[in-house]
Amino acid sequence: MKEHSKLYNGALDQRASAGYMTNFTARLFARAIDRRLKPLGLASGQLPVFFALSARPTLSQKALALAASLEQPTMAATLSRMERDGLVAKVPDPKDRRSALYSLTPLALEKTAQISAAVNAVNSEAMSGLDADERAAYLTMMAKVAGTLEASLTRED
Repeated sequence: MKEHSKLYNGALDQRASAGYMTNFTARLFARAIDRRLKPLGLASGQLPVFFALSARPTLSQKALALAASLEQPTMAATLSRMERDGLVAKVPDPKDRRSALYSLTPLALEKTAQISAAVNAVNSEAMSGLDADERAAYLTMMAKVAGTLEASLTRED
């Protein structure tokens, strides 16, 4: 498929770039979610840890980085801040003493309903201009694009 680039007054039109629009939309989502999470003492950058540890209550840093598609140093910094703030607990991995396992603390678990409400509110607001079929199509298309890019990156690694 061809990338559709259009010139707008002699310049590339960002609105015709899937990458630009996806990145721009992601930044807007993050700002909107951050606004709702700030009163809870949280930030959108911590959400991948919450999502991953909600699905599997105990994970290594490596598994969390993989689940969040983050580099190890970024995940290490995120976990360090979350541990400092009492949101994750770290224990030695009984199967591998060089590794640690992370889990959400009771404080973090108390916040999960509010986190879920914040995420759902932003998603609802963002999708409010679309009808039910458009919402489903948007999510299906985004999943396909993400899958294509993931597969491409996996082949290149």
